[in-house]
Amino acid sequence: MDTELKTAIVTGGASGLGLATATKLVKSNIRTIIIGRNEQNLKDVAANLGELCSYKVCDLSNLKTIPALVNEIVTEYGKIDILVNNAGINQKKVFTEVTDEEFELVIKTNLTSVFALSREVAKAMLKGKSGCIINISSMAAQYGIPYVIAYTAAKTGIEGMTKAMAVELSPEGIRVNCVAPGFIATNMSAKALDNDPQRKQKVLSRTPMGKLGLPEDVAEAIVYLSSDAAKYVTGVILPVDGGNSIGF
Repeated sequence: MDTELKTAIVTGGASGLGLATATKLVKSNIRTIIIGRNEQNLKDVAANLGELCSYKVCDLSNLKTIPALVNEIVTEYGKIDILVNNAGINQKKVFTEVTDEEFELVIKTNLTSVFALSREVAKAMLKGKSGCIINISSMAAQYGIPYVIAYTAAKTGIEGMTKAMAVELSPEGIRVNCVAPGFIATNMSAKALDNDPQRKQKVLSRTPMGKLGLPEDVAEAIVYLSSDAAKYVTGVILPVDGGNSIGF
């Protein structure tokens, strides 16, 4: 094992933004462990990305499994330099019809699991007094979007947690930042927007650059924040949105 190589974890690394990020990290010569629930998808991606990519199967909403997962990775690879908290779920539903159970599941998957995984990884990072944690937020935390109440609550929580983590961990050499993607052309967003032309037009009309972003655009921002180029950057929420969050 090459101990000089950096080791990164990317949750939800087998598709969308996670896959683009894992691909970019591997191309940057960083050993990358992708985490997800679908073993076949993970296996296919790891095989495609080559020897610097490996995977672990884990449902992060099962919080009790997280300490053992992190311990296994540290034992196997010696250290964790970068954590990208990308995994998440969404639900589009009228506010008054969202059940307690549905709300709690989105919060547990998108917020509580990020807290639990970051806590365990931070314990490992503290031993080496270095590391980078990058959380993924959303335009849902920048302004109001209808029908995604639980997702909005979770992503707003992610932004607050990023700042609190940065203040507490940065004195110990661990930087914590957040990327807030705008409307990105992934399979999930394409499906949602193509089925709702009015929503798609609204998205594009308030995006000054007039187009959807690419997963690679978000990956570039994540890799920047995890690199030495951002060694004096911590606690920021970086929108990668073509200007959507400031558009009129």
